[in-house]
Amino acid sequence: MKYEDISPSSLLGDQNAAMMQDVAMLQGRRREFVEVACPACAGSRRTSLYEKYGMQHVACGDCETQYISPRPTTKVLRDFYAHSKNYEYWAKHIFPATAEVRRERIFKPRAKLIADLSRQHGARPGLLMEVGAGYGFFCEEIGKLQVFDRVVGIEPTPHLAEICRKKGIETIESVIEDVNLEVKADVVVNFEVIEHLFDPHAFLAACLERLNPKGHLILTCPNIAGFETQMLKRSSDTIDHEHLNYFSPASLKKLAERVGFQVIRVQTPGVLDVDIVYQRLKDQVKEGIEVDPFIQRILFSQDESLRDQFQKFLTEAGLSSNMMLIAQKPR
Repeated sequence: MKYEDISPSSLLGDQNAAMMQDVAMLQGRRREFVEVACPACAGSRRTSLYEKYGMQHVACGDCETQYISPRPTTKVLRDFYAHSKNYEYWAKHIFPATAEVRRERIFKPRAKLIADLSRQHGARPGLLMEVGAGYGFFCEEIGKLQVFDRVVGIEPTPHLAEICRKKGIETIESVIEDVNLEVKADVVVNFEVIEHLFDPHAFLAACLERLNPKGHLILTCPNIAGFETQMLKRSSDTIDHEHLNYFSPASLKKLAERVGFQVIRVQTPGVLDVDIVYQRLKDQVKEGIEVDPFIQRILFSQDESLRDQFQKFLTEAGLSSNMMLIAQKPR
């Protein structure tokens, strides 16, 4: 899969202008931002890294976590996502045009992976809860596999929750912290959610509380220690105004254990690192700007299989810039 497959440049149009309106919206409420400790280990030692889109990025002095501080409060974030021009643009122009590609390339494989992992780790086949159900693609696909007796989508955004309901998905229009089902879940999943949150510890604690004993948590998020994020650093698109938390495999594990989970493993199933870095660096190479010779040899080889092999290595070695945590609630 290539990045262009799911985010075609021909559809981006005025997306950047919409995003900059969002940046301005956040900066207009900067007086409401607050300082925070490290979201992974709660440490207070830190060093300043850089500013991007008006957000100050810092690195924890006790673990590998990069994070934004000061940051928007939960109230500011709630208002921001309710009025985001960038999300509105994606909803109108990009997601509809790429829906089936995303279903085939992302959500069907993801549903199969979650089903396989659940079986592999002995998860009970009762209730699966997706936190941040979005457009409902994952809930639809995992439902088709008939692995779980019940699938529930948790989605706080009203228009997204309505989309899920129209698809026949059992949907709770709420944040996870306010969800009170009559039964607890056997598996809780969330994809690309935790990096957006004011308080990841509180979020994971809410997931833990809503799991049965021996229930499983599976989540994905960016890996700040991965190839793409390490190569591109500040210029990576992962580094933006709405991602507040940038964990490494070690620091995500530390956070989950601090909440009370038993971590089974952290893996990096990402497949886009090489393509993203290649697309970003190819203009530099054309202009004669120096790129590390070893990286240039791999990325710009006439043999495309070399890039494929390198991506496979990154994925298997825990060095991709997208990671997955698999953890379990103790008895």
